[in-house]
Amino acid sequence: MARQVKIYTTPTCPYCKMAKKFLDDHGIQYQEFDIVKDKAAREEMKTRCNSLAVPTICFDDEVIVGFNEDELKRKLGL
Repeated sequence: MARQVKIYTTPTCPYCKMAKKFLDDHGIQYQEFDIVKDKAAREEMKTRCNSLAVPTICFDDEVIVGFNEDELKRKLGL
């Protein structure tokens, strides 16, 4: 079953770019939310994911804050 992956980013964040590249390279589909432009997404990131930092990656009941390749591989089963 495919997971619904959401990634909260900002345009200038190098770790956001690295996280998106990782997801792209592994064929993981995701929805991206630019929290600079999208106030509702910023609030969702704060409340649903309990995070104030980017990138925040949410799927199932998992939340990963920051770009950690090993943790992403483990939690996404790669």
